[in-house]
Amino acid sequence: MARRHVGAGCAVLTALGSLVLMSPSPATATAPSVPPAEGPSATRTLGADRPSAEVLRALGRDLGLTPAEARQRLSNEAEAGTRAGRLHNALGSRFAGAWVHGKTSAGLTVATTDKADVAAIEAGGADAKVVKVALADLRSAKQKLDTVATAAEATRGRRTPVRYVDVVNNRVTVQATSKAAADDLIKAAKVDRRRVSVTVSKDLPRALYDITGGDAYYINDEARCSVGFSVTKGEQQGFVSAGHCGNAGDTTTGYNQVDQGTFQNSVFPGHDYSWVATNDDWTATPHVKGEGGATVTVSGSVQALVGASVCRSGSTTGWHCGTIQQHDTSVTYPEGTVSGVTRTTVCAEPGDSGGPYISGSQAQGVTSGGSGDCTRGGTTYYQPVNPALSAFGLTLVTDTATTQTPGTTPEPESGTWTAGAVYDVGAQVTYGGVTYVCLQPHQAQGAWQPAATPALWQKV
Repeated sequence: MARRHVGAGCAVLTALGSLVLMSPSPATATAPSVPPAEGPSATRTLGADRPSAEVLRALGRDLGLTPAEARQRLSNEAEAGTRAGRLHNALGSRFAGAWVHGKTSAGLTVATTDKADVAAIEAGGADAKVVKVALADLRSAKQKLDTVATAAEATRGRRTPVRYVDVVNNRVTVQATSKAAADDLIKAAKVDRRRVSVTVSKDLPRALYDITGGDAYYINDEARCSVGFSVTKGEQQGFVSAGHCGNAGDTTTGYNQVDQGTFQNSVFPGHDYSWVATNDDWTATPHVKGEGGATVTVSGSVQALVGASVCRSGSTTGWHCGTIQQHDTSVTYPEGTVSGVTRTTVCAEPGDSGGPYISGSQAQGVTSGGSGDCTRGGTTYYQPVNPALSAFGLTLVTDTATTQTPGTTPEPESGTWTAGAVYDVGAQVTYGGVTYVCLQPHQAQGAWQPAATPALWQKV
């Protein structure tokens, strides 16, 4: 079986109520009224009102925040995600991205391609930015670049190793080893050059080989990675990690060298996720390792916005924090292209691969690769966890409200909403005879029924 171990190791805003936004005629454009939200706030739903001491200390160290500022930032980011989701759904094809900003993420900006939307965006609790290109069109341009880069990874792919949508600047960015290499890719992809920015850098991302929900584990007694997040599949317990850490059938031992489990599925390149089924000696917990060996508790997997704070745990460099720069990034490693990863300012080193990224108490993803190190700083990419959960039919282990036995969830009311399903912005479900639309990407927890979580669901 082909091996993929090529290195030494694997290493406060108030939530809004319903927002209806129609395309007004130029002469009659008015902002719709925005009723207040009902039920618990996003801060409470996502656990941002009870951050762990480890998260607060690391945010203080890496982002220069006082404990009060760190708490405020986490709360603001939770509330901003709900506001952004409502506006995303309301704007539809005119939506051009959303991001938080400021020391405590007190600012939320939502971009649109139609100036008639400005009043509605401001009424929805955000600053409005009118831009030329919709997010969907930028993503389409990036996909064309990815297709060409992936088809010729040894030539164009490694010379243009990073491509992403920069929502703040309303551009697609290509990171290349030279301007000529970027121009070659843009021309071959037949993408409008006016929509693309080029960054020239000698940094070449590589997969980071080592893994824990920070703890180390070993693959076939040869390579080391870090555990991502605990999961279940039915009654089977295990964990998710990076795909480049091992192939289906590879065996693992834990940080203590005790037999642990077997890789059930693994995808790399293309994506970078895998999951390991563990034996009866191991118990799945909703924890990841924080600073000094203390644990941080996971309560869900709601995707954080661009600009939000995020912390990472790994078996080589431990606990570090930074911010999310871009989602849906494509990176070409020597082994091939990985798409859909998230670009961050968090540092990492070989051996940290597979380890968990968490924003507040919300699981974000597992370390894939990057450039630089934790001495001089660098850029790191993580594989979002929700696509892995969906691809493999896994359920994230959390502490959310009703404590559940691994592999079980409470029976929901009649409807199409299902605990354990992964939902994206705009997805519609029924629950208790009412239709709801999703505001933020997440895996549904048993206690997160739509009627009880206006931070995640809006009545239609």
